[in-house]
Amino acid sequence: MRTRGTTTHRLRSRLAALSALAMGAALAVAVPAPASAAARVDNPYVGATAYVNPDWSAKAAAEPGGSAIADEPGFVWMDRIAAIEGSSEAMSLREHLDTALDQGANLFQVVIYDLPGRDCAALASNGELGPTELGRYKDEYIDPISEILADPAYASLRIVTIIEPDSLPNIVTNAGGSAGSTEACATMKANGNYEKGVGYALHTLGAIPNVYNYIDAAHHGWLGWDSNFVPAAQEFKEAATSEGATVSDVTGFIVNTANYSALKEPNFKITDTVNGAQVRQSKWIDWNYYTDELSFAQALRTELVSQGFASNIGMLIDTARNGWGGSDRPTGPGPQTGVDAYVDGGRVDRRIHAGNWCNQSGAGIGERPTAAPEPGIDAYVWAKPPGESDGNSAPIDNDEGKGFDRMCDPTYTGNGRNGNNLTGALPNSPLAGHWFSAQFQELVRNAYPALDGTPGGGGDDTQAPTAPTGVTVTAKTSGSVSLSWTASTDDTGVAGYDVFRGGVKVGSTTTTSYTDTGLTASTAYSYTVKAKDAAGNVSAASGALSATTSAGGGTGTGALKVQYKNTDSSATDNQIRMGLQLVNTGSTAVNLSTVKVRYWFTPEAGASTFGTACDYAVIGCGNLTHGVQSSGSTAAGASHYLEVGFGSGTLAAGASTGEMQLRLNKSDWSNFNEADDYSRSTTTSYADAPKIGVYVTGALSWGTAP
Repeated sequence: MRTRGTTTHRLRSRLAALSALAMGAALAVAVPAPASAAARVDNPYVGATAYVNPDWSAKAAAEPGGSAIADEPGFVWMDRIAAIEGSSEAMSLREHLDTALDQGANLFQVVIYDLPGRDCAALASNGELGPTELGRYKDEYIDPISEILADPAYASLRIVTIIEPDSLPNIVTNAGGSAGSTEACATMKANGNYEKGVGYALHTLGAIPNVYNYIDAAHHGWLGWDSNFVPAAQEFKEAATSEGATVSDVTGFIVNTANYSALKEPNFKITDTVNGAQVRQSKWIDWNYYTDELSFAQALRTELVSQGFASNIGMLIDTARNGWGGSDRPTGPGPQTGVDAYVDGGRVDRRIHAGNWCNQSGAGIGERPTAAPEPGIDAYVWAKPPGESDGNSAPIDNDEGKGFDRMCDPTYTGNGRNGNNLTGALPNSPLAGHWFSAQFQELVRNAYPALDGTPGGGGDDTQAPTAPTGVTVTAKTSGSVSLSWTASTDDTGVAGYDVFRGGVKVGSTTTTSYTDTGLTASTAYSYTVKAKDAAGNVSAASGALSATTSAGGGTGTGALKVQYKNTDSSATDNQIRMGLQLVNTGSTAVNLSTVKVRYWFTPEAGASTFGTACDYAVIGCGNLTHGVQSSGSTAAGASHYLEVGFGSGTLAAGASTGEMQLRLNKSDWSNFNEADDYSRSTTTSYADAPKIGVYVTGALSWGTAP
């Protein structure tokens, strides 16, 4: 019999104990065996049956259209000490766990959310503990939760925790020196109680064998700039090594918790240009390096590994409210009249500003909870239950410690964190965490993929899309194959495509192209593609296509190659130095303005901005461009790359550019460790460099990309 944290059960336990004593020692009392322990796994979501919170499910099912998602699993929020024991209106933590076992679930998800001075930048989610009450946080909050989760009755459950949403990112961006800084965040940075609290939670809960801790890591519209990206990873590392915690207590990280940032922006890329202006220069992107949560999560994972977290950490993405469907969802890129028109016309995230976070108008349910949907992503999850308010749109007296944040007021004209724009918040919203029927109904109406029984949803749709045709190879290297195909058709619209290698699904895309990576050189692979619609109907497979990767260290498909020599005897000083030369092995001249050379490396700790220089070039340093970008690669030693371009001119057949001596440094001049850098070699004379890429008009022409 499992232990329940209810008054009735405790009374029965005491009566049973007294009865046993009265019967005397001669009578043996049977003791129930603990539940079978759950084996530790790399990704707790694979093969799991997740708990559905009946409290939320009943509210969802009572709303128009809500039955379509009422059986979806989500997280239980422990947002104050009283939530542990529950109330007449909410189940206790033990009751949730017992119900999970009754459901036959083997995965339970819970948000740990009650730090001292909680959410120092948003009044709507302020907590009950003062900035200095770390002792209460440990003794009255974390320790009781830990005692419950460690109960052998729950040993069969994989218990996933989200550790303290928004806390550590606030220390990075809002604790001084920025338009969004607050005195409360400066206080928390000075006293260190965010790091200490997170460290204690990780250490205490991480000691339970069946608990999987994921640290909150904000979202791309918060940490996607160079000034925030690496400092955030360093802040996470500091917290994960505080109060007895180690990186082994961290299973992974979650992005977009309770936020609205789009999972994917399919209609433009960060590298696109319009009339000579980069997408990064648009008002919406505002020089961010990421356009959506998937690209941000994958790149952040690479950076976190480089900071010392385990190489097998996984990322979660909260997709509960980032669907952005409905009639306003763009179906293609915006007009090319200017970079702002191009981005604003094509972006699926329809917020006024990416800094808007409270009860956003026009938002929709996003991807349903899914295990291992993309490389490096453990799962899409619903961390913020759809229908629970982000905060009240007008002041409301309450005993939950929750204030009135003007970002939840639809009439407020904004602050430095949202570029002084209107908030885009829905009117008449209740306190944070309370049920908001109008928001739930809007999320259902605007769901993407659409829900059955809603406008644009599946309904009675049973017709599958036509099978994709014309599958072809558009590019290949020794480690990747790029495919494209002719679009399928469907009576209600194609929602996306699944790509199969040897009959096994390797990825999905909403476009008609896909690049399969991590392959073996000189190896033949067979590919098929299937289309799917919003109702879940799947087409027949396309015809099979065989593709053979290039030879190891391959020369790509073009006529250019790059040669390299190491001009830096030390692998651990504060600069990376090299000599490069580009060689045209073909029979025709090459337009150099179309050519880019990429040298991949990892900066380790320190500043996230870089200086680059050309010390000497046969063709003249003035003819070269150079800069560092984040690569988004998960390969070891390849989180960033130095990109070298050419202003103009041609390279004749059989000719070489001659030597180009280049170097780079971090803006704080901290040291590198080049020993594991992807592109580095120890050769001191020029030799072909298969791990340095040459790109012609954006396509890989030489080398093996990481």
